Amino acid sequence: MFDFDQYLGFLAFLTILTIGFWLMIFLLTFVIPYWIGGSLIERIKEIREEKKAKRQNT
Repeated sequence: MFDFDQYLGFLAFLTILTIGFWLMIFLLTFVIPYWIGGSLIERIKEIREEKKAKRQNT
């Protein structure tokens, strides 16, 4: 059915596909929410500092 070279190519394809699948799962569940959460926290801190600076100037 398969030659040995085709078998190795099929295994390489499955390996790359599996690595890509788990990388996407990792990115969607950990990295992107961490990035969005961190940027929101930094933005909230900036808004608080702007309000504090306005109150001190008046």
